[in-house]
Amino acid sequence: MTVTLATFMEVLDSSIATSPCPTSPAASAQRRTRPPGSSPPILVANAIILPAGAYMTTFIGRKKFYMICVALFGISSALCGLAPTLPLLVFCRILQGIGGGGLEPSEQAILADTFPPAKRGQAFAMYGLAVVCAPAIGPTLGGFITDRFDWRWIFFLNVPICILSLFLTSRIVEDPPWVEKQVKQSRRAASSSTSWALAFSPLTFWLT
Repeated sequence: MTVTLATFMEVLDSSIATSPCPTSPAASAQRRTRPPGSSPPILVANAIILPAGAYMTTFIGRKKFYMICVALFGISSALCGLAPTLPLLVFCRILQGIGGGGLEPSEQAILADTFPPAKRGQAFAMYGLAVVCAPAIGPTLGGFITDRFDWRWIFFLNVPICILSLFLTSRIVEDPPWVEKQVKQSRRAASSSTSWALAFSPLTFWLT
């Protein structure tokens, strides 16, 4: 439930903004920069961060990388709700894509390492349920929030979910031993490379 919560939030956000009010910057962004049901800024940012996720995990750990992505997604969601102009809204949506791009691969790796093989099917079934249900209710929920409140609340809705996800992740999720070992080896190799680079740099020779 902890890792599925952030997935539900991220997938829901990709579809909930498809039905804002016609006068909002979100609606203008939809008409000018994307066809209905898609979001190029988020998709491009997701494609960029996906290959970098495994690289970052080897240096800071999977749990820290996952929590950074959740925090970035929550902060950028709040900024989307506060955006006064269309360019700022698109920029904040790109930040959302960067944060959301690292969620799904990290969550799937966490599930695979946490559950034994006999229980993985059940765990991924619940995970898939969130992925399927979120885009189904997104447009309806977005239209309801826009009609009853304001289009900015479709982004503010993510903030408390991110806070809850961060709290549960800090309490429940842990990196497996092999990930911690990999992080230590990567940091040791990086510090060794930095020491050799400094030792043979022209500035070092000149100062010596």
